[in-house]
Parts: sequence; structure tokens; C-alpha cells
Amino acid sequence: MPRSDRLFEVIQVLRAAKAPMTADDLARRLEVSVRTIYRDIATLQARQTPIEGAPGIGYVMRSGYDLPPLNFDADERDALRVGLAMLARTGDGGLQSAALRIHRKIDALHGSADWMQVAPWGAPPDDTGAVCGAGVRDAIRSAAKLELTYRDESGAQTQRVVRPLALVYHLDCVMLAGFCELRGDFRHFRTDRIEQSTPLEARFTSQVETLRALWWDKNKWDGPTLSGAAP
Repeated sequence: MPRSDRLFEVIQVLRAAKAPMTADDLARRLEVSVRTIYRDIATLQARQTPIEGAPGIGYVMRSGYDLPPLNFDADERDALRVGLAMLARTGDGGLQSAALRIHRKIDALHGSADWMQVAPWGAPPDDTGAVCGAGVRDAIRSAAKLELTYRDESGAQTQRVVRPLALVYHLDCVMLAGFCELRGDFRHFRTDRIEQSTPLEARFTSQVETLRALWWDKNKWDGPTLSGAAP
């Protein structure tokens, strides 16, 4: 195991421990020598990692410590690079810009990985339409109602007030899920068919969790979500 990965594992083990761990405990856990553990602990303490204790007594991690950003192993970095590159398929310009910033940070610390490429084709870019993905995400976060001008598949235009609950990213389009006050039920709107979207001052903060749970129960699908479990 590379030393950087082992230092990461020492931090992880101590963070999860319910009681002080001796160097012997850590050495058995990580399959290295006790002397190696002593060196690793000294290195981490020199880097201001809040590990307390001493040889023969045991070591603990001070509560409230968070790992520094970008402390990932090689496979985790590759997964991040692929996932970030695939955001180009969403058409969401705000997410793509954020992904590029994260990608640059990873490359600055660990070098580039030009051998991994992801085809960008997918949903149309949102910077050429009436709806900005960042604006819709802001409305979802703040539980702000949206007034939509929507044109359906047949070309019929309607005006609606929607309580936005989620964005669903498909390969060729993005769907806004919400409770439609015009229909009195949950509806899904292709963002490329929304001709105008206006955030309203009205909020539905107290209803968000209930509405989102009802929407998910009605529309859930088998397979992984962003959090790894049903929201």
C-alpha cells in the first residue's frame, strides 16, 4: 500500500474508533510493522492532524476532525474524473463549470489523466434556452415556487405554478419534477420545453420533505441514486 494511502487509512481507522487504539492494534489492522505506525503517526501529527496519545497508551482522533479535501485513492480519483466529465451530458452549464473547477483541483494535486475520455453528447446545453439549470436548482434549494410557461409534446402552451422538487437527468434531456398546482398532482417537465421560468416570492418550505417523499414513492425506480439510496 502506498504511504499516502496508508496515512489516509490511519486517519479513517482512528476516526471510526470508539476507544484509544495502540500502535499494535493499528499495525495489525493495516498489516504493517509497529515501527511503521509510529512513523506514520509522527508524520500526521507534524501535519497538524489532531491525533492525541503516546506509545504504550494508545491514540485517539480529536472529535470534529474532517478529512482535507481531495484525499482520495487512485480508483476514487478515476471515478470522480469520469463522473465529472459526464456532467457535460446534462446540458447544465453551471454544473459543468463547477465540474471543471473540481477537475482542475484534482489534476493540480495528482496530475492529469488524459487517457480517460467521456463522450459529451447528451442533453442540449441550457445556455441556449429559456431555462438556466442553476436557477432551477436555486428554486429547489430555497423551496421557491416557479411560474412556468410550458409547451407540451403536441405544441399546446400552458401557464402553471409549480412547486419544484427534483431534477432528473436523462441521457437526452433534463426533467423538472414538481407538484403542479394547475393539475393538482405531480408532473415532470422537460426543461427544453419550458419557454419561461419565473421564481415567485411564495415558498413551500414546510411541505418540501412530505411532497418529495410522496413524489419519490410514486416515481421511484430501481437502481442507484446520487446518494446511493432512495431519497
